[in-house]
Amino acid sequence: MTDLVTVFASTFITLIVIMDPPGAVPIFLALTGRLTTAERNGAALRASLVAFGVIAMFALFGQRILDYLHISIAALQGAGGLLLLLVALELLTGKESDSLGDAGVNVALVPLGTPLLAGPGAIVAMMLAVQKAGSVVGEVAVAVALVAAMLVVYAFLRFASTVRRVLRESGTMLATRIAGLLVSAIAVQMIADSVRAFVAAR
Repeated sequence: MTDLVTVFASTFITLIVIMDPPGAVPIFLALTGRLTTAERNGAALRASLVAFGVIAMFALFGQRILDYLHISIAALQGAGGLLLLLVALELLTGKESDSLGDAGVNVALVPLGTPLLAGPGAIVAMMLAVQKAGSVVGEVAVAVALVAAMLVVYAFLRFASTVRRVLRESGTMLATRIAGLLVSAIAVQMIADSVRAFVAAR
């Protein structure tokens, strides 16, 4: 029983740290700025479900998928970094209103659901957690940890509308620019880690 609690706790904490729900709130507000409260709540649910689905899929079949497509984790990381960098540039220049605003709740799929929430870090963490589980019961503990982590993520995104009402328009615009800076830093870090992994593999 103690081992199961340890597996659950370690997996849950790792996912929360990697996905960083509080840090996702300003980014979520920036990407859903033109949506109504109901649409934003729907986007929060969709983003959480997409992230859950992607992470769960890679937890079950990740290594097989990557091996079949001859894709390394480093390549996945680099691609995610480049995608995030494009989003970051739009947030920093204020062009998200045109390109992302028209997308409606589709921003919940990309880039919010993946690669922001279900990024290479969360994917790899889950793949390793499943490998280390050691038994069916351990794998169940890992699955429960994933569900619990996604519920926490959803709670933060769901109440982002309250944060938006408090910040008002000017505060939200400031949060958007800060979010752009943070996303660009995340993107550069992902690309740097990808390059480092490619060099180390040589």
